[in-house]
Amino acid sequence: MYEYETVVVERHDHVAVVSLNRPDSLNAFTSQLCAELLLAVNEVNMDDNIRVAILTGAGRAFSAGADLKESLAPGVSVKDQLNNEYKPILMAITDAPQPWISAVNGAAAGIGSAFVMNCDLTVMAENAYIYQAFTAISLIPDGGATWHLVHTLGRKRAYEMIVSGEKVTAAKCLELGLCNRVVAADTLLQETLAWAQELASKAPLSLRYAKAALNDAIQNNVADTISNEAELQDICITSDDAREGVSAFMQKRAAAWKGC
Repeated sequence: MYEYETVVVERHDHVAVVSLNRPDSLNAFTSQLCAELLLAVNEVNMDDNIRVAILTGAGRAFSAGADLKESLAPGVSVKDQLNNEYKPILMAITDAPQPWISAVNGAAAGIGSAFVMNCDLTVMAENAYIYQAFTAISLIPDGGATWHLVHTLGRKRAYEMIVSGEKVTAAKCLELGLCNRVVAADTLLQETLAWAQELASKAPLSLRYAKAALNDAIQNNVADTISNEAELQDICITSDDAREGVSAFMQKRAAAWKGC
């Protein structure tokens, strides 16, 4: 197992907690953090024992965004950095067999907000906020943030959030559909972990393929979505877990899931 300097990976039975661990810099992203986070996400994704994963930040912020103090390597453009450093992590979370929950403490700014929205579910502390900080420094949102904003909010609200540079509170994020739950700051990880453990007790194949179906549905038409659902349902219904689920239901007992 890799020994990380800027990331912490913890396991709680079937749940993994991955923490960005540069608290003195509000977990601002550097090349090292990107490299280690990709390793950590892949490590969790490939662990068959992990059924749900949590992404959070150490200290008083989720992430302040990219570390503006770090210079790009010679010959590396921002385009290269976004495509080669950030995109692989974001897609590893999107394509993961497990659901990922972002647990947002404090600020989730810039690329940090993209990581929050990229997760399948989001829990925010009462004092947390999402901040599109880009117009203040003459930039645009990146890391897929525009995709998530327009699909969640619609074009007009998404554009307003971007150009206004508003620090969108947890309560407003809940209202807008940018998060699922808002909890007290001092119980954020505890409550997110409890929810993750609840989800981890459910059928792993159902969690996995419902996520895959939604990822497909948001980009396809109804006809293609029905066909894709049929393919995924065929995988599920012919599984050992489906047979176990029916048996457990008939016998009025808890199912013993295997994930196959």
